[in-house]
Amino acid sequence: MNTALVIIPTYNEVENIKLIISAIFKVSEKFDILVVDDNSPDGTADAVISLQEKYSNHLFLESRKDKLGLGTAYIHGFKWALKKDYEYVFEMDADFSHDPNDLPRLLNALNTESLDMVIGSRYIKGVNVVNWPMSRVLLSYGASIYVNLITGMPIKDTTAGFVGYSKKLLSCFDFDNIRFVGYAFQIEMKFKAYLMKAPFKEIPVIFTDRTRGDSKMTKGIISEAIFGVILMKIKSLFRKPNANLNTKRTTH
Repeated sequence: MNTALVIIPTYNEVENIKLIISAIFKVSEKFDILVVDDNSPDGTADAVISLQEKYSNHLFLESRKDKLGLGTAYIHGFKWALKKDYEYVFEMDADFSHDPNDLPRLLNALNTESLDMVIGSRYIKGVNVVNWPMSRVLLSYGASIYVNLITGMPIKDTTAGFVGYSKKLLSCFDFDNIRFVGYAFQIEMKFKAYLMKAPFKEIPVIFTDRTRGDSKMTKGIISEAIFGVILMKIKSLFRKPNANLNTKRTTH
């Protein structure tokens, strides 16, 4: 069993999935891959199955019956990873917006700098985004500033989806109480880690917009992030202070 797992949630990613799997297995460090597919009608799951013999014991597939959202796909993957006892778990998109060659840098930071969360950040050194229209850049960058103001988190890229976690941190989450299912899920995970005082670091990466397949961004996802963040912050004010990560009990 390898110590690091990459979780890739998919819905209609047949154009990308074989390519991204191959690219991850070619990087310098060894990563296992778990694809969590939400019953993609385009045959994404079948494409993964066709590669499992080639990457025996390193490529895994969890197929769900319905399209249930990004957040629940990652939670499904996190629970699976904890049961399999992986030390480090990474979130990654299937569409090459996250560069597989950055994975070893993120893993090294977790492994050598006593971190529990590492963020592949688009905004830690300016704006490192390729092929996005200015309107999308402003929306994403503005969203991170907005989240900073509401939550007080000292994180430049609060909506980043290229994130690595330690087993220690993931085992402290109560996944049944994660509220968001869209991209705001990324904000909620970081906020809860921040409240637990988890040591983290942002590492600069270049984000490249997809060239194959369709974006999953919708108005509903944007609305969830805008209004949900305020509610998330308000609820945190009425809860007991979170214990430091080092003092929380480990439960799966």
